[in-house]
Amino acid sequence: MPRAMSASLNAHDDLLLDAEAPAVAAALSSSPAPIDVSVHEDLAAIEHDWRAFEASADCLVFQTSAWLSTWQRNVAARNDVRAAIVIGRDAHGAVLFILPLATRPLRAARELVFLGSELCDYNAPLLAPRFTAAVPADRFAALWRRIRAALARYPRLRYDLVRLEKMPATVGLQPNPMLGLGVTLNPSGAYATPLAGTWDAFYAAKRSSATRSRDRGKRKKLAEHGALAFVEPRDEADLLATLDVLVAQKSRAFARMGVSNIFARPGYVDFYRALFTDAGARHLTHVSRLDCGTQPVAVNLGLTFRDRYYHLQASHDDGELSRFGPGAAHLHDLLRTAIERGLTTYDFTIGDESYKRDWCDGVVPLYDHLSSATLHGALLLAPMAAKTRLKRVIKQTPALWDAFRRLRSLVGRLLARG
Repeated sequence: MPRAMSASLNAHDDLLLDAEAPAVAAALSSSPAPIDVSVHEDLAAIEHDWRAFEASADCLVFQTSAWLSTWQRNVAARNDVRAAIVIGRDAHGAVLFILPLATRPLRAARELVFLGSELCDYNAPLLAPRFTAAVPADRFAALWRRIRAALARYPRLRYDLVRLEKMPATVGLQPNPMLGLGVTLNPSGAYATPLAGTWDAFYAAKRSSATRSRDRGKRKKLAEHGALAFVEPRDEADLLATLDVLVAQKSRAFARMGVSNIFARPGYVDFYRALFTDAGARHLTHVSRLDCGTQPVAVNLGLTFRDRYYHLQASHDDGELSRFGPGAAHLHDLLRTAIERGLTTYDFTIGDESYKRDWCDGVVPLYDHLSSATLHGALLLAPMAAKTRLKRVIKQTPALWDAFRRLRSLVGRLLARG
C-alpha cells in the first residue's frame, strides 16, 4: 500500500465515500478551489515541507517538526503510536494546512489523537495565513469528513474513538477550525502573561510591595548558603547533567503528590534528552538552573518560539533550602531574562497551579473533542465523557480540588512507604 494517498476536494471528486457522499458533495459544490489531502505515516519523508511551512504558518511550538519528530523517534514507536499526518494543499500545490494526528492503543481499542498529545500542552493544526479565507467555518465540517475518509483507507490507522484534547481557541491570528467539530472545556486551563517594559516595572505591577519584600528576604536567606547564579548550560555534558537533576527533583515531587511519574514512562526521558541536546533544535529549546554555590536548587526546561517563552517543566530542591523558595527565585530570573531578550509573552502553558494565577490576569480556556467511530468506540464514549466532566468539576471547584490533592498526596505517601 502506498505511504500517502491524495484526494481532490471538490464537487466532482470520484473518491467521495459512503452515505455521507451527497452531503459532502453539496457542501463543497460552491468551493472556489479544490483542496488536495494526503495522509503520511513517515515524518522523515515530509520533514522538508513541514519545516518550510512552519516558518510562515500560524502554529505553536508543539507542532514544530523538531518537537514532533523527536517525539516520534523516542516515544511513539515504544508505545504503538502510529503517525497519521494530514497535509492539505491548494490547486497550485502550496501547503494550506498540516494536521499532525496519530492513532494509539486504548483498552482493546484505538483512538485518533494529536501526535504527541501527551506532552503537547497545546494541540492544533498548522495553518497557512490564508487558511480561514480558503476554508471558511461552514466548509470545515465537510473537509473533516474527507480527512476521516482518507484515514479510513489505511488499515494500520483504524480507530474506534476520536479524542482531540487541549485545543486553544485560536492558532496565531486565526480561529482554530477544530473547534467547529463540537467541543467541551478541558478540565484544565492555561495561563500566559504579556511582557513589556523593564523587569522592575513588570514585577512591581504584578506583585505587591509586601510580596516583593518577602521575596527579597527569601532570596537573601538562600544566598547565605552559597552564591546564587542563573546558569544556562550550553555543552552537552552540562545539559544532560542539568536534565538529570530536573528528573530527580520532579520524580520526588510526583511521588509526594501521588501523581504518576511521566519520566517513568517508556521513552519520555530519552525524548527530553534528545530534544534539549539537539543542535538543530537549539533555536527552540532553553535550559536553565539556579545554583546556590555548587548545588542546583531549581531547574527549568523552556521553549522559545517567535516572540513567546513556554514554561515547560520546572523543579526545585526539596531539602532544607526549599523553605527559601528557590523555585520562585528561579522564575523571577526567567521572567527577567525573557523581558531583557525582547520576548513579548511568557506562557505558563496548561495547568491550574496557584503560582500561575499570581502572574496572569485570567485563564486561557482549552477545548476537547470526543466522538466515536465504531460501535466499540460508542460503548467507551459515555464513561470517558463522564470522567472528563467530573474531573473538570473537581479541578474548577477550589474546595474539591484542594481535598482531592490532599487525598492523592496521602495515598502517594502510603504507596511509597509500602
